[in-house]
Amino acid sequence: MKIEDNVLLDLIETKSKVLDVGCGDGNLLLILKKNKNINGRGIEINQLKVTECLSKGLAVIEGDAEKDLINYPDNSFDFAILNQSLQQFYNPRKVLNDLLRIANKAIITIPNFGYWKVRLHLLLKGKMPITKTLPYNWFDTPNLHMSTIKDFYFLCKIDKIRIMKSISITNNKFSTINYSNLNIKNLISEIGVFLITK
Repeated sequence: MKIEDNVLLDLIETKSKVLDVGCGDGNLLLILKKNKNINGRGIEINQLKVTECLSKGLAVIEGDAEKDLINYPDNSFDFAILNQSLQQFYNPRKVLNDLLRIANKAIITIPNFGYWKVRLHLLLKGKMPITKTLPYNWFDTPNLHMSTIKDFYFLCKIDKIRIMKSISITNNKFSTINYSNLNIKNLISEIGVFLITK
């Protein structure tokens, strides 16, 4: 199990109703079902991955979160998960607010473009970096809106979203982010994980 999966597992309450947006091959849903006995659903844009999820017995539909989250009723889930895909949407702000409309809480993970190795690569080589969490060339990346942990805090502030918990992941280790040392965490975090609510 990846460190991100362990962090997400700790944030989800047992027997919760969970929507995994962009659930991929469904492995996170399986982990949550096994360890937290959740009532899990998924939405995934890739038809082959949806088929893979269905073959695992998961309740997953094919859909585009940017267009299809509108079809979910308000407060229909305890948790919505968006794992390292917020930056891939044309309108990430809308998606974020849709998640908090349909779920009481959301867990968002983002690759941190403010991480020191990303900054150093850009400074020294003058090219967009390719890293473990940003593994694409600029011309073939699915990422449309790169952001930092500080950017995510700013968006939450202007949309009146409360960050209940913030976790930093670097080199397969995690720590809680305190607002007082946000500048440092922004510099040393590869991935930011946020438990949010309205």
